[in-house]
Amino acid sequence: MEKSRIEYLLKKIEEQTSNAGEEQDKILDNILKRNAETDYLNKFLHGQTDKQLFKKYVPVITYQDIKSYIDRIVDGEPPNILTTETITEFILSTGTSGGEPKYVPSTADCSQKRASIPMLMEAVIHK
Repeated sequence: MEKSRIEYLLKKIEEQTSNAGEEQDKILDNILKRNAETDYLNKFLHGQTDKQLFKKYVPVITYQDIKSYIDRIVDGEPPNILTTETITEFILSTGTSGGEPKYVPSTADCSQKRASIPMLMEAVIHK
């Protein structure tokens, strides 16, 4: 990896981690605005996008809590049950945490971010 690319990637990592709380707030705000009308969020927030309401009313969940929503998408229902983004693939877990594999919905944005992880790791290693 060339030096300028390494420096660029390290700068991006530094920018995103030096203010992690602010970055997380922006990400949550974006998620809420994009997905306020999904079946899942609408159940708790009724179209609202306020982060404090989200923290107050949307519970911490496990896979089992949203399995019925995922099953509906796997069975062909529109993905706006959970997200307004197009679900491009389902990642199948190995099933080690309960015996049964889990279908994890993934979008193009998620896939792109996952694909960038090895590059970021390489930049850190070559620092």
